[in-house]
Amino acid sequence: NIFAQQPSYFGDLDETLPTVLQVFNNILHKCGLQCEGASAEPQKLEERVNVTPGNMPLQELKDIVLYLCDTCTTLWAFLDVFPLACQTFQKHEFCYRLASFYELAIPELESAIKKRHYEDNSVFADLWRRISHSRKKVMEAFHILINQVCLQPILE
Repeated sequence: NIFAQQPSYFGDLDETLPTVLQVFNNILHKCGLQCEGASAEPQKLEERVNVTPGNMPLQELKDIVLYLCDTCTTLWAFLDVFPLACQTFQKHEFCYRLASFYELAIPELESAIKKRHYEDNSVFADLWRRISHSRKKVMEAFHILINQVCLQPILE
C-alpha cells in the first residue's frame, strides 16, 4: 500500500484528521446540535439558530443525509482497506468524537425523517435507506477502530 511506500503519508493523515472531524462538526452545526468539545471557538449569540432536522427545509435535510452517507461510507472504506490508520485516528480521540456524533445526530435525523410528511413516498424511502446505511457504516468504522486500537494489541 501507499503508506508502506511513503511513510511520511502518516504525517499527512495526522494533519488531515482535524478536517475529517470538522466534517462531523459541520453536520451537527447544520442540524442545530452541538457536540461536547466540538468547537474551540465561542459561539456568537446571534449565530444561535433554532434549525433542527425536524424543521429544516426538505432539500437541506436531503443534502445533510447525502453528505453524511458519503462521509460515513468513505471513512469506513478507508479504515477497511487500511486499518493501520486507526492508530493515527485515535491520536485525535476519534472513537470518542465519532461516538458523540452518532449519539447526537443519528437519532435526531432518523426521527426527523420518520415524522416528516412527504408528497412522494420514494423520497422517504431513499432518505431512510441512506440514513440506515450511514448508521451501519459509522458502527462498522467504530468496530474497526476498536478492534485495531484496543483488541489487536491485547491479542498480540
